[in-house]
Amino acid sequence: MAFEVEILRLGAQGDGVAEGPDGPVFVPFALPGERVVIEPSADGKHAELLNVLVRSPERADPVCPHFGLCGGCTLQHLEEGAYLEGKRKQVVQALRSRGLETEVEPVRAVPIGSRRRATLTLGRNQQGLTFGYRRVRSHDLIDIDVCPVLSPRIVKRLPKLKAALEPLLGRKAEARVGVTETETGLDLVIEGVRPPEAVLAGLAGDAGKLSVTRITVDSDAFLPGAQPTIRFASAEVRLPAGAFLQASAEAETVMTELVREGTGRAKRIADLFAGLGTFTLALAETAAVDAFESDEAALAALSEAARHTPKLKPVRTVQRDLVLTPVGGKELDRYDAVVFDPPRAGAAAQAEALAKSKVKKIVAVSCNPGTLARDLRILVDGGYRLTRVVPVDQFLFSSHIEIVAHLER
Repeated sequence: MAFEVEILRLGAQGDGVAEGPDGPVFVPFALPGERVVIEPSADGKHAELLNVLVRSPERADPVCPHFGLCGGCTLQHLEEGAYLEGKRKQVVQALRSRGLETEVEPVRAVPIGSRRRATLTLGRNQQGLTFGYRRVRSHDLIDIDVCPVLSPRIVKRLPKLKAALEPLLGRKAEARVGVTETETGLDLVIEGVRPPEAVLAGLAGDAGKLSVTRITVDSDAFLPGAQPTIRFASAEVRLPAGAFLQASAEAETVMTELVREGTGRAKRIADLFAGLGTFTLALAETAAVDAFESDEAALAALSEAARHTPKLKPVRTVQRDLVLTPVGGKELDRYDAVVFDPPRAGAAAQAEALAKSKVKKIVAVSCNPGTLARDLRILVDGGYRLTRVVPVDQFLFSSHIEIVAHLER
């Protein structure tokens, strides 16, 4: 049964939060201060927004016609200044929850149309062939013809990709399609189907018209064009299929500069969870860098790029699972600075090892305020001083935020 509520605050996932008869109720697309009519779900914890009776002055017109249906963006209806300040406060609250009271700088914004990778779903439903994202709070698919968040080069090719990929489905209901924009064209990673060789050959034949440089289907790669490459600072890196890549090149540039500033004039640096060398190759322009990473393919690509990039300082690559075997003890004595950029789960064990070290400068990078706050607490308890925290809005119109933090001993 529908009823009126007042939205009190924004939740961690970007939903408006109201107080219902049995506790908090999460209402997508509602803003603090608004009086709204909602239809509660069966669990009583979520609700559908039916009508806005009193509109927040911070409400803005969404930039995407799919907003409200598509589950990809949650905050397009929030005015830019309030949106960015909300993300900054998210970081402040995460740090405060760990007893860390420090200045958090304004969020560094990136432009719309800057996301260079996305995962879409190709499927069939009652409306026919669909190529797009999940409907909000649903497994249903909606067809996407525009996406302001995505790079225009990707968006421009969505209709042709949809038509060209249709034969891959066969009798399958759905297939996941990862699309990454590279220096040499689009890189496709397709999962959930095993199409016949003739179908794959046909797709490879269409690749040039689609500006597709590589197609990977269930780990089998086809290279109809040039090898996909990306650029980190002055280095060109061959992109392994399915490798992790920062979502936005513009955000990556901001983060790289912040990492450089945090390491200062260090002459020997350890880059932990180095991946493809996002920070390693930029730092190696002025310092010797040891890159630690568990992914063998990523590390091989980093090493190859370092060898073929002139004027870099020495780069040493070390394959290691830093969750199980963190760099610690006397190993850390050789470094003037350490950078670590772990997965969302954070790096508690590595932070504990660093907390016992004599390393002068540490730069922590994270896409999870909660686990970052935990790791920073460990370092501060070990004697480090938190000197700078900068959020970066890499994940446009979502509740997610990237953060770069500087520490010194």
